[in-house]
Amino acid sequence: MHTFVKVSAFVLALAAPLAFAADAPDQKSAQPAAHAYSAKTPKLSRAQVDQLLAKPDQLVIIDLRRPDELTSIGGFGTYLSIQSKELEKNLAFIPKDRSIITVSNHAGRAGAGADLLASKGFKVVGAVGVQDYEAEGGTLVKIAPPAPKVADAGQH
Repeated sequence: MHTFVKVSAFVLALAAPLAFAADAPDQKSAQPAAHAYSAKTPKLSRAQVDQLLAKPDQLVIIDLRRPDELTSIGGFGTYLSIQSKELEKNLAFIPKDRSIITVSNHAGRAGAGADLLASKGFKVVGAVGVQDYEAEGGTLVKIAPPAPKVADAGQH
């Protein structure tokens, strides 16, 4: 019986890390599944985006994220902000004479939005995830929300 206890303790010692590893997803294996890109529009690398950013007069960037994502993560310096669920309702505000990059955190919504725009005749060159862009060494502009207005104590 004494031997059984030692073997059980040894088995538990080996099994415990495996149980914790199963509970905590491995970031490398979970990352691709969580951010699998399935759009027809090409997903752009940092180098490709930087080339396009060098010609701002030919480009429009459409950021499809929520305002809280823009402020917490950052983005590109100049962009048209249309949340992904509102994109189709706002096509009239998007120029058709410029190349378009769509943006989201990891390009999932950007790819879907780019595919929609391409199907409507827009010149979409690709989709990009700002967090992917930053991970490849790109610099994002951090956007601070406006400070709340404080009422002047002297006014009535």
